[in-house]
Amino acid sequence: MLDPLKLIDSLIVEPSLDLLVFAAIALAAAFSSFMVVQSKNIVHSAMYLAGMMIAIAALFITLNAEFLASIQVLVYVGAVIILVLFTIMLTRKEVSE
Repeated sequence: MLDPLKLIDSLIVEPSLDLLVFAAIALAAAFSSFMVVQSKNIVHSAMYLAGMMIAIAALFITLNAEFLASIQVLVYVGAVIILVLFTIMLTRKEVSE
């Protein structure tokens, strides 16, 4: 016969350091992605996007996927964000007074 107290105890996850680090990084990624949408300045939005991609790479590291983390940093943060920033800087219109 199943003991209901043992069943409830088995469903409760004890917080470990790995879980807390994962949750903190996931919260940072969620905050950065929210700020990408809410930011009025497009350069700040691109920087928040880079922060979000770095947080995703950190999540890959916590999941023991170091190769994916390195590809995430090299390709997305290193190439895509730099391309976005250069595009923003080259196409920015002068503010006339």
